[in-house]
Amino acid sequence: MKNIQTEHAPKAVGPYSQGVLIKDTLYVSGQIPFNPKTNALISNDIKDQTKQSLDNILAIVEEAGLKKENIVRCTVFMTNLSDFSQMNEVYSSFFGEHKPARAAVEVRRLPKDVMVEIDAIAVKP
Repeated sequence: MKNIQTEHAPKAVGPYSQGVLIKDTLYVSGQIPFNPKTNALISNDIKDQTKQSLDNILAIVEEAGLKKENIVRCTVFMTNLSDFSQMNEVYSSFFGEHKPARAAVEVRRLPKDVMVEIDAIAVKP
């Protein structure tokens, strides 16, 4: 098991790793929409928050030597599923033709009171 850490994603807000690589599988911890340089919330807009969360995931994936196309599964946690179409628009643009498996669930609250948190699993070919 190898812990993956990068300065291009926000530091963990608890006792966990940004990512864990086991053999050919990378498990990326839930990423919230914090700018890794300032460690502050990117904005209060669901589209901006979704994009930043995905960018943070990609930074961890790339630190492990993988690419966006290696992401096979994501889970999207949202505090308001009424924002689903806006989140989905950004998510779709981010992944393009690549379509990982995904679940989206509404939760009461997320760390640091953000609107969205996304985790991922990536696999080496």
